[in-house]
Amino acid sequence: MTSGWLQEAEKISPEIIENRKHIHRNPELGNHEFKTAGFIEEKLHSYGIRTERLLDTAVIGYLDGAGAGTGPVVALRSDIDALPVTEETGCDFVSENSGCMHACGHDVHISSALGAARLLSGHRDELKGCVKFIFQPDEEGAGGADRLVKQGVMDGVSAVFGMHVTPDLEFGTVGVRYGKFYAASDKFQIHVKGKGAHGAQPENGIDALLTAARITVSLHDIPMETWPDRSVLTVGTFSSGTAENILSGYAELKGIIRSLGHDNRVYMEKRLREAVAHECRITGAQASVNVVHSYSGIVNTDRETEIAEKGISALLGAEHVKRIEKPYMLSEDFGYYIDASAGSYYHLGVGGSYGLHSPGFLPPPNAPVLGAAVHAQVLKYYLDFVTV
Repeated sequence: MTSGWLQEAEKISPEIIENRKHIHRNPELGNHEFKTAGFIEEKLHSYGIRTERLLDTAVIGYLDGAGAGTGPVVALRSDIDALPVTEETGCDFVSENSGCMHACGHDVHISSALGAARLLSGHRDELKGCVKFIFQPDEEGAGGADRLVKQGVMDGVSAVFGMHVTPDLEFGTVGVRYGKFYAASDKFQIHVKGKGAHGAQPENGIDALLTAARITVSLHDIPMETWPDRSVLTVGTFSSGTAENILSGYAELKGIIRSLGHDNRVYMEKRLREAVAHECRITGAQASVNVVHSYSGIVNTDRETEIAEKGISALLGAEHVKRIEKPYMLSEDFGYYIDASAGSYYHLGVGGSYGLHSPGFLPPPNAPVLGAAVHAQVLKYYLDFVTV
C-alpha cells in the first residue's frame, strides 16, 4: 500500500487540485469561514464521512475503520482561515475576496486533508481504528485549537498529526522535527507608575520613564539565560512623557515573549516579573505586569514523530525526508492538540522565492496531491503499528 498512496493520489489529482483552486479563490478570515466549512462538509459527505460542526465554522469528520471500537483513534488537523492580505500572485485562480488571501498555504492544508480523507475512505475496511479529521478555524487569529480542545475534540484521540507548507524546503521533500519545534508566544504589558515633577527638580519626583528604560535594558539579556534553548523577548512599544521639561510619572511597555517548551515558558515569565520588580526597587517606582498567554508552542512527541518519519520515508524514500535541525520561533496553535494527547507536526516543502504571509506566496499545483498521499501514509501507518 505504501507506494500505492502516491499512485492513488495521482489518479484523483484533478479533484484535489480543483479543490485547492476553489478554496484559494474563496478565502475567509478566522471565525468567518462559513463557505469554506460548507465546502468541506460537502466533500466529506461525498466520501461517506459523517461530520459535525463546532465553533460555528469548525468541521469534524469521522471515518470509522474496520477496527472501530477496538483500535485507536488518530486525528488529522487542517487550519482553514485566510489572512487579510491582497494577493499579488497573478495566478488563474486568484482570490475573489478583495483584501483576503490564503497567504499562509491553508488552501493546500485543506485540500491535502480532503485528499487524504478520500484516499482513506476507499480503504476503510483496512483501517485498524478510526480517523478523526479536524478542520479548524482561526489559527491566524486568537486560535481555534484551544477552544476546540476545551470542547472535547481530543477526547479519546490517541495521537494527532498535522502539516504546514514551507518554502524553506524544496518541493518533493518533507521535514520532521523531534521535540521542541515551534515557540510559545505570550504578550505582556508593563505599567510603570512614578511621580511627576519639574525636570529641574528631579529629587521631587520618581522618574517612570527612566524606570521603564532600565526595565527595557534589563529584559534584553534574559533570553540568554535559557541557552541552549532559544528564547526571544521583544519590547515592541514604549510610551512615556508629555513634555521635555517634565519628569514623567507614567510609562507603558508592550512586548512579546517567545519560548521553547513548558519549562522555559514558565522561566521567562518568572524572570520578566523579577526584572521589573528589581528595577522598581532601585528607582522607587511601582509597576504592574500583565502577561496574556497565547499559543503554547509545539513539542512533538518522539514515538509519533518516529512513526511519521518512518512512514514518510517508506513513501517517498529516506532521501526526501529531512530532519529539521533548528526549532522555529514562530507560533502555531497545533501544540494544544499535542498537549491534550500526543502527536507530531511536519513540514511539506513547496520551494519558491516568496515567504509565508507574502502576497506572492503560491505553492505549486501538485503540493496538495503530495500532501494527501503523505497524510494518508502517516495515518494508516500509525493505525497499523500502534495498539491501545
